[in-house]
Amino acid sequence: MLSLSVQAEDSGALNIDRVVSKNSDFSFPNRSGISPRSSDFKVDSYVLMSNDSGERWAVITLTNLSSGHREFNSSQLMALFADGDSSTPLAYESSFSGRETQSITLSFGEHKFPILSIYANN
Repeated sequence: MLSLSVQAEDSGALNIDRVVSKNSDFSFPNRSGISPRSSDFKVDSYVLMSNDSGERWAVITLTNLSSGHREFNSSQLMALFADGDSSTPLAYESSFSGRETQSITLSFGEHKFPILSIYANN
């Protein structure tokens, strides 16, 4: 019995932290001076997920605001963490047609603090 519960804990299953349909405004100082690369992508909504190991993930719905084809790159998004740090997701690329909306799942690695928001620079 004990070995089964240990295996279940080590599975790294993700739990939903919260669903966000409108961005919240936070006023942490940008200590690192970084921001997402400018793009034609708008963050419509996102679902934040994590596990007990500190992995941070998000299902993000993005819209290409341009009428033309665009390539999404993970450097075009950032997450704001509860300690004020910001980080881009792990490497990811996807193609979008003009005005297309897609949902994608991205990893933001391991972090002690939860993600508060996901944002783009459009």
